[in-house]
Order: sequence, then structure tokens, then C-alpha cells
Amino acid sequence: MTIKTFRGLLKDLQQERIRLETLDGKKGYRIKKLEIMAHKPGTTSYEDIVKVYSIKQTAIDGVVDFSEQTLLACAYLEGNHNENYTDKLHVVFDQVTFNQDIFITHKDESTGESCNYYLELEQIKLDDVEATAVILKNFRNTNTV
Repeated sequence: MTIKTFRGLLKDLQQERIRLETLDGKKGYRIKKLEIMAHKPGTTSYEDIVKVYSIKQTAIDGVVDFSEQTLLACAYLEGNHNENYTDKLHVVFDQVTFNQDIFITHKDESTGESCNYYLELEQIKLDDVEATAVILKNFRNTNTV
């Protein structure tokens, strides 16, 4: 089992593409871990919402809707610079297999600060039938939005 990691700093209302496509489509991925951390912990208040999608988003927002077929993962972090409050973190992700590029977005509902993310993907070998099924599913999801 191979694990690929990605990390970065997303500004408020920013979207980043994580390139995963291969020529033959025989490498699949599953999300193993998604973690987020405030850009300036302890100094500002924040309500960070980081979402991972299977397709590029035309609008970035803080709305979380688990019925969205293209939503792969979501993390919410709430914190206050007042030391009387502890950070609250919630992370949810789907165990779906994908083999195309994914997109990660960020929205801070509080102050518009940036947010760090750390993403772990498990790499899976796909046979011809599995690769075709994953590609068709991705194609279907892309054309329904």
C-alpha cells in the first residue's frame, strides 16, 4: 500500500487542484486522512471549512451538503483566540475510489483567514474493469453538475 501526501495553505475562497490523472487510469486513490490547521492558531478566531471534490467548483462556499455526489471529504475547524475556548474539529470523508484529479476548497466563515491542510491518499492498483468503472463514474458525475 502506497500513501501519497499533499499539504498546503489555502487562502479564503481559494481552490487548488491535486493532479492524480495517469495515462492508463490504473492507479486509483482513496482518502485516508484529511487534517486542517488554522494559519495563525491562537491569534485569531476562525471557522474553516475545507472540502475535497471530484470536480472543479465554479463557486466556493461554506455550505456542507453530504448529498452532493462529487463531495469526497469535508473538514470543519472552529477556534477562538480567547484561551477559554478549545478548538473543535470535525472531519468526514467517503471511501470512494477515484483516479482523476481532485479539487480542495477553503472558506473561512469568520474572519477570512487562510487555512493549512494535510491530505493522505492511499494508492490502489486497478485492473482494466475497475479503471473503466471509476472513469465512467467520474464522467457521469462531471456531466451532471
